[in-house]
Amino acid sequence: MSTTPMVPSVTNVELVSAPIEPSWIREGAPAARNHVLSKSADGLASTLVWDCTAGRFEWHYDIDETIYFLEGSATIDDRRGTVKTFTAGDVLFLPRGAVCDWHVESYVRKVAFCRRTQPKLVGLAMRVIGRLQRMVRKPAPAPIGFGQAA
Repeated sequence: MSTTPMVPSVTNVELVSAPIEPSWIREGAPAARNHVLSKSADGLASTLVWDCTAGRFEWHYDIDETIYFLEGSATIDDRRGTVKTFTAGDVLFLPRGAVCDWHVESYVRKVAFCRRTQPKLVGLAMRVIGRLQRMVRKPAPAPIGFGQAA
């Protein structure tokens, strides 16, 4: 099986409309767009560029998402006492299950690294299988017998 070792991308791609769930919008008419840059073979991970115009909205995370802010800014409230404004160059991790309030004053653009999480039991099984595969592939060192130099 052949796989491509690298999949280069650029972030100045044409974005398509990706409307925010209307019940999440709190103020204004934020217009969001995105473009998927890459997806893993198993479909559990993806990278996309996303932007949004001014407005206030909540966001419910059903995936783990790591964000790298490219342009503009967004003030994000995690509903647990932390409110922070993120600008170009900042990085933010939001775990699955988080609900955050976003305030985009004028515009924001980000790269999002998204990962769907597996149930813990599935994750454990995958790690065990991976370890077993690595053990099978690794040749065992030859035993040193009596009279042989180490």
